[in-house]
Amino acid sequence: MRIRAAVLTQSGAARPYTDTRPLSVEEVELRAPGPGEVLVRIGAAGLCHSDLSVVDGSRPRPLPMVLGHEAAGVVEAIGPGVAEVVPGDQVVFSFVPTCGRCGSCLSGRPALCEPGARANLAGTLLTGGRRLARADGGLLNHHLGVSAFADHAVVVEGSVVKVDRAIPPERAALFGCAVLTGVGAIVNTAAAEPGSSAVIFGLGGVGLSAVMGARLAGCHPIVAVDLLAAKLDLALDLGATDAIRADDAGALDAIRAITGGGGQTVVEAAGNASVLAQAYAATRRGGLTVSTGLPDPAQELRIQAISLVVEERTLKGSFMGSAIPRRDVPRFMALAEAGRLPVERLISGTLALEEINAGFDDLAAGTVVRQMVRF
Repeated sequence: MRIRAAVLTQSGAARPYTDTRPLSVEEVELRAPGPGEVLVRIGAAGLCHSDLSVVDGSRPRPLPMVLGHEAAGVVEAIGPGVAEVVPGDQVVFSFVPTCGRCGSCLSGRPALCEPGARANLAGTLLTGGRRLARADGGLLNHHLGVSAFADHAVVVEGSVVKVDRAIPPERAALFGCAVLTGVGAIVNTAAAEPGSSAVIFGLGGVGLSAVMGARLAGCHPIVAVDLLAAKLDLALDLGATDAIRADDAGALDAIRAITGGGGQTVVEAAGNASVLAQAYAATRRGGLTVSTGLPDPAQELRIQAISLVVEERTLKGSFMGSAIPRRDVPRFMALAEAGRLPVERLISGTLALEEINAGFDDLAAGTVVRQMVRF
């Protein structure tokens, strides 16, 4: 079938993207789902820093590629062997396709699915194929097994989670990345306890979700750290007790004063090694620093090694919120519907697919949280 999709042919284009137009909206061929695969009509897809990092070249991926990974849509057709969804189901995408058979999946850590990671790096579906092609027959790569900046996508069954059809797609899409990663970092990776202090560095979609997760977990105080006043104000509305400008010369001293020596759980959601170092410095003795950001692979972290021992510190990565999507997406959605996670506050606005380059300009400038391409 013919679909419209945003194709990235070359990364590293100069900003503003409205001038260089790294993403071109094209009519491409989407092949029918094969065994174990699902055809989904996309309802909404979010612009995330994981997409931006492919556009700006900080996370190299095989090109040309149809970007997009945080999305929701409705199943239109299924291939042989699909058992979990049927046409008419609304689904949220998971950006790590899970095989259910590797060591990571069997140990309850599907975010680390080994075949899924290999497929994502190669730009294929978990089945090893590519279902997207240009008019000349040249194959297009898939982004994180999803490629949601298109009006339809073919994915493996292990890339979707069935959700309530009544939830608007732009809200449902948030649970595929921002909410899953940010809330998951607090409740899964950190297992933060009620009354424990939390500090969150970087207030994009993931960081603000971590603020909501900290409030959900009963953390106190909750300190939000960012450069932009508007995001700090939003963090206070979402449950932070205190807001600190990251470029304030006394930021670390202020955090230590508020938390009584440093945060017990400190989340870095900026995707920058220097911010991670600052987050580590803001963590108390015996505390946990959780990194959720995706810095340029060339960046390195420098910390005082002895502090890990004499201060019994823990530095831990959190990929996809250490989540089990088929468990966590429905439970986080239920909490949102109960008013415990006001995720709709993350949505800065909606875009048409043709406006996607302008959307990435705004995302790179930090003036928005989550923009949704609405189909």
